[in-house]
Amino acid sequence: MSPKKSPFFELRSGSVDTLMFVVKTTDLDSMRAELTRRFEATPEFFANDVVAIDVRRLADNERVPLADIAQLLDSVRMRPVGVVANAEQGWASELGLPLLEARDRRGAPAKQTDDDSTATAADTAPATETSPGTSTASATASAAAGTAAAAADSTSAAEPVRLATSPQTMVVDKPLRSGQRIYAKGDLVVLGLVSNGAEVIAEGNIHIYAPLRGRALAGVQGNHDARIFCTCLEPELISIAGIYRTTENPLPADVLGKPVQIWLEEEKLMIEPLRLT
Repeated sequence: MSPKKSPFFELRSGSVDTLMFVVKTTDLDSMRAELTRRFEATPEFFANDVVAIDVRRLADNERVPLADIAQLLDSVRMRPVGVVANAEQGWASELGLPLLEARDRRGAPAKQTDDDSTATAADTAPATETSPGTSTASATASAAAGTAAAAADSTSAAEPVRLATSPQTMVVDKPLRSGQRIYAKGDLVVLGLVSNGAEVIAEGNIHIYAPLRGRALAGVQGNHDARIFCTCLEPELISIAGIYRTTENPLPADVLGKPVQIWLEEEKLMIEPLRLT
């Protein structure tokens, strides 16, 4: 029997979606305090998500104890699977985790100060199959664990119908339940409810002609020009090109539950009501 047709296993080239934990300081105590503050309100949100430790924002003469960072991430139930580093950061291999190559279109962003409403999350690679309840706001990394499906969602027999109007646009005409995920390599149009715990991901724009109560991630391969359009904004998470906002920061009354468009302006998420009449 040909090894390629073995019924026991397959080895494929692929990619997995991860969060990117971008290290911007060598002050481990401050990092621990901020991580605890940010996730203590939603302890299950990133539970059991895999994460790559990105040290590219550190200066050439700066180093961090990667083992301590890995332990810190594990304490909030995030699972480190690799390290992303520049060529001159050879010390990043000391943890024993594989060195991953992130496919950032614009390279590692310059050092910046985040405000309370945004954070640098991971850009998402083509989605792997995910079991219900798993959340991902992710970054592209070379395959470090497992086989990826190019456009997968964790659906049951009642899988939503996807109408591919062109290779660059995907249309979903059924509601998405908790745990379901849709990935589009171009623009994504959703005609039904995106429930709490559901996730819609696109390399281009996302259009949702129904309430958004789950997670929407646009421009996941680094497209800073992508936008999210929604007729009723009630999300768990919104993200464009890795800049995200969660319900930890309540939305203003003039956009909550309203038709809106969302875009990036200088690494900050902008939300504006849509004038539909």
